[in-house]
Amino acid sequence: MSASDENAYDVAVVGGGPAGLTTALYGARLGHETLLIDRGGGRAAMMADTHNVIGVTEEVSGNELLATGREQVASYGADLERGFVEAVERVDDGGDGEERFRLVAGDDEFTAGRVVLATGFSDERPDPPLPRNARGLHWCLHCDAYMFVDEPVYVMGHGEAAAHVAMIMLNVTDDVDLLTRGAEPTWSDETTAQLEAHPVEVVHEEVSGVENDPDSGWLEAMEFADGTRREYRGGFPMYGSDYNTALAESLGCELTDDGRIDVDDHGRTSVDGVFAVGDVTPGHNQIPVAMGQGAKAGLAIHKEIREFPRSKEAIARDGPVSEAEVPAISPELLATAVAHEGHAGGPRESPSAEAAADDD
Repeated sequence: MSASDENAYDVAVVGGGPAGLTTALYGARLGHETLLIDRGGGRAAMMADTHNVIGVTEEVSGNELLATGREQVASYGADLERGFVEAVERVDDGGDGEERFRLVAGDDEFTAGRVVLATGFSDERPDPPLPRNARGLHWCLHCDAYMFVDEPVYVMGHGEAAAHVAMIMLNVTDDVDLLTRGAEPTWSDETTAQLEAHPVEVVHEEVSGVENDPDSGWLEAMEFADGTRREYRGGFPMYGSDYNTALAESLGCELTDDGRIDVDDHGRTSVDGVFAVGDVTPGHNQIPVAMGQGAKAGLAIHKEIREFPRSKEAIARDGPVSEAEVPAISPELLATAVAHEGHAGGPRESPSAEAAADDD
């Protein structure tokens, strides 16, 4: 099976989190045929509340944030598909010199000139399970530390990251426990000396039970194997992350030492035509950061594939730009743009629709 012209795009984005949605938004608004394929879920979808996003209030859930984003992207003419991309490969350019990639998602195939990987990662979860995200189990230190000002907090883990997060939390509260759960600490001697100089209590006993408030669901306390009970309002498990890089690796993209996709400042990978944005790339795992990465990648792609200005070499080869060649935006995206509520002076019918009305 080969992808039909209907399934051919300028830009294909794999992953529908904040980074992928923003890239697709820029692609569609800048006049490029854009596809976003999303399997659903992801870290943002697990958020009970949204923090640190200007214009988005605290009570907005991750699912609500993403749903609004999908509606926005679709309103500008991008195609959104629900599915899991199993494979991406470079295909024959058909002799036109344009790079193309084929994406396979179940029984569906698509082609695109540029591919953006926004595949994210999964956090290693602790056992036993703690209260739902944002009710005592939290993944983002800089997003959620504000919630725990002057509250008892745990940090769970036995490595360098856990030790440093425990000390960082002392910036907002004076009650921080570091729970190793019986594991031998693997942090360095230097970090041991730092911990000893900070009022962090290291608790080695295994967790045997969890108490949650029956009404709010918030964490109240943990029970330990030695029979002790310690009160906590919430905390951060620090067991590492599994980066979703299978597609990137299959394309030959270089990875960093810690397993993320290596990119430049505009999301370009080591493979021409392939970009990566969001949590699967190096940097802070924050929604505003992911959105910024998506915007920068969208702009970089636009500058690579826009029709005009035509280069001096292309002018010498193909001649000057004729009136018949402009605008470069497709008829479908043009019709969507002029009918959009955000169009200058308000929405109107497309030229083709107006012409049809005049013919009648």
